Amino acid sequence: MSELPPLPVTFRPGRTRAVLLTAGVAIFVVITTVAMLLEQLSAGERLSFVFTGALLFGVLLMLSRPKVVADETGVTVVNIASRRRLAWAEIIQVNLRPGDPWVFLNLSDGTSLPALGIQPGIAKQRAIADARTLRALAEARSTARPEEDQG
Repeated sequence: MSELPPLPVTFRPGRTRAVLLTAGVAIFVVITTVAMLLEQLSAGERLSFVFTGALLFGVLLMLSRPKVVADETGVTVVNIASRRRLAWAEIIQVNLRPGDPWVFLNLSDGTSLPALGIQPGIAKQRAIADARTLRALAEARSTARPEEDQG
């Protein structure tokens, strides 16, 4: 592999995020416009339309949240409703097998953490490249630590 990217680096499904946010804005605008154009609706009914549009936008905003941020000290995995900080030494392996919906991080405590910020949905080649980069970073950082921690 070529040289590693400078840290910090953020991995996120850019196209998927753009589609979700665009759809969220479009849905909100359409539902709000319909609510304002339907003259037979009361103010409360209009408000419920707008609230529904905002709720749908909020759901799509949450779905667009996933990312993986790698910095000098470790990795922050942000999934739909959670955030977890990992030291480099905690990451044993970075996996993106054929058919996987996203990257999985095998951790030193024996568990596996899904990292939704790298997913092959719309941009498969980008996700594969990002997974390889994160794998190389994890391998380089976890093997370089012992001497640095004592200094």
